[in-house]
Amino acid sequence: MSNFTAAEFAKPRVLPMFDTPADADNLKQALRRLGGGVSIVTAGEGDVRSGATVTSATALSVDPPRMLVSLNRTSSTWPVVERFRHFAVNVVGSEHQGLANRFAGIGGVKGVERYLGTEWTRLASGAPVLEDAVAALDCEVEEAIERHSHVIIIGRVLTIRLGHGNSLLYQNGRYHSVD
Repeated sequence: MSNFTAAEFAKPRVLPMFDTPADADNLKQALRRLGGGVSIVTAGEGDVRSGATVTSATALSVDPPRMLVSLNRTSSTWPVVERFRHFAVNVVGSEHQGLANRFAGIGGVKGVERYLGTEWTRLASGAPVLEDAVAALDCEVEEAIERHSHVIIIGRVLTIRLGHGNSLLYQNGRYHSVD
């Protein structure tokens, strides 16, 4: 028989906290704990298309409508965004996990091959937009700020397409869906 009272038993277990150096590996570990919505950022036309799976797409402003996306400067997507001065943020759902993996580079597929087997269209900017995205935000580049390993891209939202479903989430190296 336990000597704990019901109130003591109900107390949440507190795990010890520990401080770590502010370096790249520990920053990645900390940010893995922050769940984020999964989007596929797409850009380009014809055989010059690329895209990347990100959790870094967010609204910078709703009035005026502006999106903010952060891309690694060494990614194959940044030069295409820079060249065409457009991008689309395609918010994806749980049925798009395979596509999100493909645009994340899993399996080694690059460039225009990432688009195969899926229906795409174009809106005002000309950037590729996923036909069955949960939502898509079509943007033209307003400003690009190169800092350290990444480019912070501010996009003026030209068109918004609303689809159906809930967005796919990513946390601790795994996808999650909210139904």
